[in-house]
Amino acid sequence: MTPIHELLSRIRWDPGFGHGRIVIGYYDRVADRIIRVPLSQVSFEPDDRFSCRIADEEGVAHHVPLHRIREVSRNGRVIWQRPAMPGPQSRS
Repeated sequence: MTPIHELLSRIRWDPGFGHGRIVIGYYDRVADRIIRVPLSQVSFEPDDRFSCRIADEEGVAHHVPLHRIREVSRNGRVIWQRPAMPGPQSRS
């Protein structure tokens, strides 16, 4: 399986691969569910290889470790998914 940081880099820097509606699904520990956001709401710090910032509906940015990203879809089709983990994190 492709590591998430490599997939995100390819989406950001390969125009052919990153073309389309990209949605990131990450596990929110407070809500105890997967939150899906368009890639346009995700930002990356140049020196941070382990996390990203995701803006919520109110525009507030949240620091999200890359290991909490559970899925990536393009044009409504899942192109990457982390294997399910036992416990509450495996719920959508």
